[in-house]
Amino acid sequence: MSRSKLSTVRQPVSLALKMASGLALKTASGLALKTASGLVLAALLGACSAPVKDMTAGMSPEKIYDNAKEDMGVGAWDKAIALLDKLEGRAAGTPLAQQAQLDKAYAHFKNLEPAQALATLDRFTKLHPASPAYDYALYLKGVINFNDDLGLFSSITRQDLAERDQKAAKESFEAFRELTTRFPNSKYAPDAALRMGYIVNSLAQYEVHVARYYFNRGAYLAAINRAQQAITDYRDAPAVEEALVILVKSYESLNMAQLRDDTLRVLESNFPNSEFLGKGLRNRAKPWWQFW
Repeated sequence: MSRSKLSTVRQPVSLALKMASGLALKTASGLALKTASGLVLAALLGACSAPVKDMTAGMSPEKIYDNAKEDMGVGAWDKAIALLDKLEGRAAGTPLAQQAQLDKAYAHFKNLEPAQALATLDRFTKLHPASPAYDYALYLKGVINFNDDLGLFSSITRQDLAERDQKAAKESFEAFRELTTRFPNSKYAPDAALRMGYIVNSLAQYEVHVARYYFNRGAYLAAINRAQQAITDYRDAPAVEEALVILVKSYESLNMAQLRDDTLRVLESNFPNSEFLGKGLRNRAKPWWQFW
């Protein structure tokens, strides 16, 4: 065979060997990459499936409770709640488990989780109707719903309890009323009674607030209905004074002279020194942001 023919034969063989070598390297690299990926994935799956270490394992219920109280003392509410959950299971059926429930409700409340706090209290009252701490459960339920601290935005908008939705206020009142009725000698009863007085006036003031809103917009019949509602339901509340004034002004606007005069006599008889007799309806100060 001539040199030229031999060269022609060798070139394809050499090219084929190079291609085979490259393919082998790529295959080996791919297998190595897949093997490495598989090992990493297996390691991750192993880490995920590894059981989380229970830090309370071997602790007595009393020790768990002590740790939870320490966390509560420094405001670590999430940690305290987790420990109290553990304690409920470990000490089930004991007074310590009851205490854990109550403390957990309080921790949820302080952690700005009122729904969870109320759910915990509802479960406590259903499971332990004869508990010596039942009065505290009612008191805490009332306090959570009372929500007398509206925070930063209440100071900016000057919004008070009477101008907010009254569902929580009514539920708070019911809890305090049950407490003072069933446990009149409870150490929580005096404070509950004070809060009840505040709630009653806020509920009356809410009706007056709505009546004032209708009056200022010329809806005099609606104003009369809400003012009468306040007088009927909360006759001993201070807000009744303004409710009577709204009635007088609404009857006057509707040219109902007889009803106006009758209501004015009631106002003068019950509130002879009323500031409304000379000044008219209360004009609440505007928030700083309201320019109109």
